[in-house]
Amino acid sequence: MQKLKNEELGRPDLIAYQQIKKLPIIMVLDNVRSALNVGSVFRSSDAFRVEKIILCGITAQPPHKEVLKTAIGATESVSWEYFEDTKEAVRQLKSENTKVYAIEQASNSIDLRVFIPGERTAVIFGHEMDGVAQDVIDLCDGCIEIHQEGTKHSLNVSVCAGIVCWELHKKLTSL
Repeated sequence: MQKLKNEELGRPDLIAYQQIKKLPIIMVLDNVRSALNVGSVFRSSDAFRVEKIILCGITAQPPHKEVLKTAIGATESVSWEYFEDTKEAVRQLKSENTKVYAIEQASNSIDLRVFIPGERTAVIFGHEMDGVAQDVIDLCDGCIEIHQEGTKHSLNVSVCAGIVCWELHKKLTSL
């Protein structure tokens, strides 16, 4: 077994990647306070062909230095937009026939392992301490929860986003 060099991975360049059909997944960041986490979400979104990211409230936007540090160029390959208010973003998504789900521990949440994404699905990730705001959850079509078995009650938001991206990618590409 030999580790591959970057040139051997067969990845598209930026222009070719922008032409590739994206999966109908939209990542929404609801007041995520760490710009490093935001950059990490950009990277995961690039890796799994996410359609776009919506940044809301206090969430840092490119070209913030810490976003760029962890995104390592993914802010150029992944489409994004900004909304001052997350509820406004949710209303806009729903008007475009997008199903919107908060990634949150909630009553009647759907286990990510059994969740089936629809035609176009938006997933909302919340503030590192407070999670997705309740007034945003109230507008959602439901909540999706990542099954956990340890003593901690949550995952880092960028880790959580990576897991959700991978699971939705798997389900949409039938791997």
